[in-house]
Amino acid sequence: MLLAPRRQHRTVAKVPIKVLDAPNLAEDFYLNLMDWGSSDVLAVGLGAGVFMYNAQNGKVAKLCTLEDDKVTSVSWIQKGTHVAVGTKKGLVQIWDAQKFKRLRTMTGHTARVGCLAWNAHILSTGSRDRTILHRDVRAPDQWVKQLTGHKQEVCGLKWNCQDGQLASGSNDNTVMVWDKAMDQKPLWCFNEHIAAVKALAWSPHQRGLLASGGGTADRRIIFHDTVRGSVRNDVDTGSQVCNLMWSKNSNELVSTHGYIQNNLVIWKYPSMTRVASLTGHTYRVLYLAMSPDGTQVVTGAGDETLRFWEVFKPKQPVRLLGGSIDLPVIR
Repeated sequence: MLLAPRRQHRTVAKVPIKVLDAPNLAEDFYLNLMDWGSSDVLAVGLGAGVFMYNAQNGKVAKLCTLEDDKVTSVSWIQKGTHVAVGTKKGLVQIWDAQKFKRLRTMTGHTARVGCLAWNAHILSTGSRDRTILHRDVRAPDQWVKQLTGHKQEVCGLKWNCQDGQLASGSNDNTVMVWDKAMDQKPLWCFNEHIAAVKALAWSPHQRGLLASGGGTADRRIIFHDTVRGSVRNDVDTGSQVCNLMWSKNSNELVSTHGYIQNNLVIWKYPSMTRVASLTGHTYRVLYLAMSPDGTQVVTGAGDETLRFWEVFKPKQPVRLLGGSIDLPVIR
């Protein structure tokens, strides 16, 4: 045992690898204004415009400017160059980002669309009008199914595409899980939070494991078992939870926070020990996106800056006789 090599201590750089200006980035907890697509392009909603930052060459391009409206959410389709844009007036636009062409404008909501979630060709949209709409972007219909259940604004939406489950969070403090194959009633409704729930993240390492984060009065990350409909555990983070994302390559997750810490924290699961706490933003860290390879995250705040952080390790190839195969490392 004494001769065995010591385990390397996990270190995370305390300073961002890049900082970009983001003028007019809204300081609004209920919006989702940033997403990093599979083609390594970051889309950001700034005021009435959507801008694209190419992480490969550092170039910035304007995708669109809304007329007499404001951007309230952006989301890339999982694979491809289509990006959805939600607006303050309740519209949803679908753009081909490669051709800088608007493909269609979809109606159905009567208030702002603060969150978007793709599941292949199905786009789910959540609104201040308290409803969630499923839209098949291949079909001419504006929407194919309406989900009602939340009593206040829907501000968080995340698909678990493997299991066909959609998680929604709301200003009514609840987390609901909807089954793709079921009717308009939720499969589960979790009432443990005591503040608005925007932050939602499905574990890529464990089936049916959903993390949710509560607002200023709550401050907790709660882990739900959506197979059994039960709560596994929770942790008090000490401040408003704005976003959650699991590492693609290790059993860790990152959370971003508002009042009072304005930081991002890397956690080891399931022990929920802190790997690192990163500071730099002077306002609430309201926006979070992850690079396609899962090694970097970018954060956005009301201080009108975007900060890029190298937080997770890349996939490590598992060596086999006759070749190698890439498998995610789960610690």
